[in-house]
Amino acid sequence: MPPPCTHPANNCKHTACNSAQTPPDGRPRRGTVLNLATTAGEELSDHLKYFTEHLPATFIYAGIDVEHSGLFTGIRGDQIAGRCTLLHTGPFPLNSEWEALVATMEATLRLHQHKAETLASLHPYLHQRTGGMIGSLSHLIRAAAISAILDGSERITRRQLDTIHVDHASERAFRGEARRGRAAG
Repeated sequence: MPPPCTHPANNCKHTACNSAQTPPDGRPRRGTVLNLATTAGEELSDHLKYFTEHLPATFIYAGIDVEHSGLFTGIRGDQIAGRCTLLHTGPFPLNSEWEALVATMEATLRLHQHKAETLASLHPYLHQRTGGMIGSLSHLIRAAAISAILDGSERITRRQLDTIHVDHASERAFRGEARRGRAAG
């Protein structure tokens, strides 16, 4: 997203500035990234349609609740929607694909004392800690690697992973699962 417009009183006439401009209160518009009802939105919509029709490329528009955020609403939105396939994504399930993802991330580590397949063997725990979210997994492994470098151990262990905090959603889900597991056991 472009930086906020610096023109006086946010009166910029540039398409890029107007299509993503921040309101005067400084808070981003909730749920609206592209307003196809504005002149700037119409121009941007025309550009997107032109690109999809004339460039031999695949375009990926990513976001949260994209189908309700303005890109696919109204007449122009219907035209864009007619050129797109919507793919809903979610967390990785706990399966061989998740295990392979963990192993691939582990293979990129350059810690001198780290034992190969330590993280791969912990893939069920890592799934539980991160809820299967790749961003949370990446943060957890990266933070653990930094911690291992700083403490001089140069290896990641389960005990160390337990001390690393990740995003709030993953922590909340993990604490809830851990609580339910203790209550059942």
